[in-house]
Amino acid sequence: MKRKLYLTALVMCMALAVNGCGSDKETTSTESESTATEQQAEDSAEEEEVQEPYTDSTGATRLVSVDNVEKYVTIADYKGITLDNSVPEVTDEDIENRIAENLKDNSVEVTDENAVIQNGDTATINFVGTKDGEAFEGGTGNNYDLVIGSGTMIPGFEEGIVGMKKGETKDVSVTFPESYRNSELAGQDAVFQITVQSFKRPPELTDDWVAANTDYKTIDEYKASVRAQLEQEAQDQADSSLRSTAWNTVYTNSEVVEYPEKDVEEAVKTFKKQAEAYAKQGNMELEDFVESQGVSMDDFEAQCQQYAQAKVKQNLLIQGIMDAEGMTLEDEESLAIQNQLVEQYASGDLAVLIDTYGQVAVDESIGLMRVQDFIIANANYDQTAADTSAEGEAAQAAEGTEAADHADGSTTDGQSTDGGDTAEDQETGATADTGTAADASTDTQDDGTEN
Repeated sequence: MKRKLYLTALVMCMALAVNGCGSDKETTSTESESTATEQQAEDSAEEEEVQEPYTDSTGATRLVSVDNVEKYVTIADYKGITLDNSVPEVTDEDIENRIAENLKDNSVEVTDENAVIQNGDTATINFVGTKDGEAFEGGTGNNYDLVIGSGTMIPGFEEGIVGMKKGETKDVSVTFPESYRNSELAGQDAVFQITVQSFKRPPELTDDWVAANTDYKTIDEYKASVRAQLEQEAQDQADSSLRSTAWNTVYTNSEVVEYPEKDVEEAVKTFKKQAEAYAKQGNMELEDFVESQGVSMDDFEAQCQQYAQAKVKQNLLIQGIMDAEGMTLEDEESLAIQNQLVEQYASGDLAVLIDTYGQVAVDESIGLMRVQDFIIANANYDQTAADTSAEGEAAQAAEGTEAADHADGSTTDGQSTDGGDTAEDQETGATADTGTAADASTDTQDDGTEN
């Protein structure tokens, strides 16, 4: 199982700051923030004041300042909880879809002057949209890459490009959906003048292509490798979900009786220092940075407390379970986890890991993963295999079954772990932010315009 470093002190800080403002600013998931926070960790390590790990009377490292954890938190049942460790089956359709993506990524420009665009091609186009003969705001785009047949644009737009040649210009008539998000265009007729700059096409899957572009010689060998890759990805995702669900089940059902004051104060300092590091990167004072996130200083102070309490609750639970089960951060199992983190995140150098993330964050990560391992090892399992067939999906839909959302192993209750938009959605959304044509010509499934 590939482990992830749960640096909650770094990850949660700015996630809470952004989530709390209620603005339209983009909020990233824990998964996507983990990379970005590495640089923040390095910057924070340069600060003069670094939190020292807590220790008990024997010198053993602890995650909290108190010895009598049971006074501060009521820990929910963590042995014998029911978990689902099933792994979704990889289907032939999954394999074909992944291969199609790989082929699309290796598309080559079509140079035949007589060749025409077909579904699956990626066309680079310029376009100007007009309504009643007048260009409308957001209806113009230049050098826009569009996968034909992707459903990125409103109905009629992509269909109108099919059959065009490189260098050709064509007027395509469309009607904006009644549910289109821009009310001034909803239900309105428009004309897009489209010019094809160039287009590229995925190669045909052949033994020759496989031999020239992969480590395999035949289509069958290549498909087998793709299946193995997808199966590993499915296993990794199932493992990640299992760990997250195991911890979140205990965390959510546990209750803090009292927060140790010293721990909360240290956590607040961590939150503020991390915010100051972000502000420093932007050459801003803390107050200016906070306000740039759409957060008042009063709300920021409240978020400091929110973060601190979540962090302290997590550490109380981890330490409480470790105490009850006779675990320490220095025992053999914990050191094995530390070694795995060193190999994964610091190229085998413990000093680099600690210098990058800080000793406290490393200890918290080890403790969390150690407790997750214990919960998983002592759980009961629903052995029902994941049904990925069409019949199974239809049956689930009929029963109104919804897949449970799994958090990412952090203590941020309700934090989104949505994988985000597709590559096409991300490109379109970025273009829309600049006020170009996608704002007028792109629609989403929410509008009911995509298949």
